[in-house]
Amino acid sequence: MKLSAPQKQVADDPKRFRVLVTGRRFGKTTLAIRECAYHAREPDQLIYFISPSYRQSKVIAWQMMKKIFHKLRWVKRINEAELTIYLKNNSRICLKGADNPDSMRGVGVHFCVFDEAGDIDEFAWTEVIRPTLSDTKGKALFCGTPKGMNWFHSLYIQGQDKTNPDWGSYLFTTLDGGFVDPDEIEQAKRDMDMKTFRQEYMATFESWKGLIFYNFSPEHSVKTFTVPENETILHIGMDFNLDPLCAVVSYIKDGIVHFFDEIQIWSANTDEMCEEIHRRYPNKKIFVYPDPACRQRRTSAGGKTDLSILQNAGFICKVNNHHMPVRDRINSANAKLCSAAGIRGIIIHPKCKNLLNSLAKHSYKEGTSLPDKTEGFDHMTDAFSYLISFLYPIRREYQPSQTTTFNVKVGAPHGRL
Repeated sequence: MKLSAPQKQVADDPKRFRVLVTGRRFGKTTLAIRECAYHAREPDQLIYFISPSYRQSKVIAWQMMKKIFHKLRWVKRINEAELTIYLKNNSRICLKGADNPDSMRGVGVHFCVFDEAGDIDEFAWTEVIRPTLSDTKGKALFCGTPKGMNWFHSLYIQGQDKTNPDWGSYLFTTLDGGFVDPDEIEQAKRDMDMKTFRQEYMATFESWKGLIFYNFSPEHSVKTFTVPENETILHIGMDFNLDPLCAVVSYIKDGIVHFFDEIQIWSANTDEMCEEIHRRYPNKKIFVYPDPACRQRRTSAGGKTDLSILQNAGFICKVNNHHMPVRDRINSANAKLCSAAGIRGIIIHPKCKNLLNSLAKHSYKEGTSLPDKTEGFDHMTDAFSYLISFLYPIRREYQPSQTTTFNVKVGAPHGRL
């Protein structure tokens, strides 16, 4: 099968797990079928092509797949009822729907495609398909058009980590595919609202409604980098929620905060967090920026405050006497993520998956200016914003009003001043 240059770039990548994010009509389904054929050339392989629904698999890929394998003269027989092609080398290609996950359990899969992955429940991957790849050392290709900041977005970010040899990710627009005329794309731009156009044609991950950290950008805020070996000073933001206890680790260079690690411990206390930090970063000078409630709150049974535990562990604690208003803390973080002048002062390593996921998804309660704490995205973002707001605070400026005094003598007879 002849591939375009962008398609060939993905096809030639040997990584075990590949994530392909594209605009509409890029040619991702054609590439996915080609990848199924490529892996089915070996004998005794089981290949899955998975769409959001069984019907969608049949409509999108079944006719094209049968035509291609007949043309290759590889077909032994076809089961129309089960959407399965049996090849002469005893390999099988099965079309599946993620709406029936039980039909995909209990077998060893050698290669699978998730088509329109953004429309599929993460459960189908983590709890159904991923275990089936373990004994076969199987591979997977995830492809689709963005659908907000969901698990498909998280996979894309994971693939951006250049230090992870198993994962790779790509992003191409509709125009990159070469199958849609530029004039048609310009017409679509006139017909659609900008947010929808960016998602469907430019393959951008659009933010959730009411996003708190609106200046966070997967494109500009996330980069792979190496911590300098001679870096001796670390800065750690910390949130004392018990489940989980969270910390984000950074170093600062030229005014830019580089977040390169995160710590998340369930059912833990502050002593355990201190032990973990010392284990990961021995012989470092560590500044900790905790929740101001650490002066009173206790996560240990010894009767000490969280602040005293951190100080006794040798950390230099930077903490305000009182909580900064939530709005000011959020404004400080957004300003450091990207200032009004377009200056970005925060870089986050792709391996900080929980922090990235939380920044991308933490939103306000609908119709309010109150952060939604029901989804669990607040723990990492709190740790993140405690550090940023202490070092780079933004506060609303106001002048206190002059107190007005009335010359009234309490208890004076009526009518007399």
